[in-house]
Amino acid sequence: MTEKLQKVLADRGLGSRRQMERWIAAGRIAVNGRPAAIGARVDATDEIAVDGRSLAKASTPGCRVIVLNKRAGVIVSRRDPEGRPTVFDDLPTLRTGR
Repeated sequence: MTEKLQKVLADRGLGSRRQMERWIAAGRIAVNGRPAAIGARVDATDEIAVDGRSLAKASTPGCRVIVLNKRAGVIVSRRDPEGRPTVFDDLPTLRTGR
């Protein structure tokens, strides 16, 4: 499966997609030894380099399951305008995702 290069770089934590597009336009990114173009699609077999340094192959992220025993008085909501505690207050911050 192929994905856009700027998305792959952003998912690896190098910056935002827009920032990665600027890096690509500036010639800082190469794919398989050739300068990359904005919108280029890459797959797991492609060799990506930033400023001449090869990036490590990304490991396939697995599904993450978090089990939480909800305490009494905690609501199941992303945000609460009344300021009550939510289950998300007790969860760890994930590097990717919300």
